[in-house]
Amino acid sequence: MKNYIYPYSVCVGPPPVEVYLRLRVTSGLSAKTAEAAEAGLPNTWHGVTVLRGDEPVGMGRVIGDGGCFSQIVDICVTPEHQGRGLGKRIMAKLVSELERRAPDGAYVSLIADGDARLLYKKFGFQETAPASVGMHRTV
Repeated sequence: MKNYIYPYSVCVGPPPVEVYLRLRVTSGLSAKTAEAAEAGLPNTWHGVTVLRGDEPVGMGRVIGDGGCFSQIVDICVTPEHQGRGLGKRIMAKLVSELERRAPDGAYVSLIADGDARLLYKKFGFQETAPASVGMHRTV
């Protein structure tokens, strides 16, 4: 099996606003405004950006209060780079940092779209239903 991880590097930190916006849309996540990204990205507790050479091709972030609650968001890889273990690599970096820095008992949540739940289960995440269900509202 070919090692697809080799040509990729992972940098600590979220990407710049314009790259963030592009990665979300090209990977199939919902579009965000530049205004929203400019306000939100500086509040990243921990983030990673995956590069192929100098080209950003994936990302992931942890947001939250740094103590009681954190949420994993923005896990994405552009379509031409999917299926190469990059989502797993992003999750490994984020979970490793949570295990290193988050206090004992911190609650970490995420929203799993489609089959992404299979990846997240590999990192110890469990579905909450029927005891609780995720809810959302867009403003």
